[in-house]
Amino acid sequence: MLDRDLARLYEVETRVLNQAVKRNIERFPENFMFQLTHEEFEELEHCFIQHCKDNQADIRELREAMDLLIDRTKPTKIGFKTD
Repeated sequence: MLDRDLARLYEVETRVLNQAVKRNIERFPENFMFQLTHEEFEELEHCFIQHCKDNQADIRELREAMDLLIDRTKPTKIGFKTD
């Protein structure tokens, strides 16, 4: 799951999600997130696009299922408890 997917789930901008995680990094496991290089992202995007072309019907069904799930589980806001 990419940060933009998680941000969409919480209905916030991607940068807001990333800022919240950075401000509270000690609350997350060490391997909670990592950053892709530009080249890694392009490769991931290329693979996803190729997969989509190969599996249009499957992707359409998956997207519809994900949209339904996101609509049903919309949190009201993102935030972290501060001490």
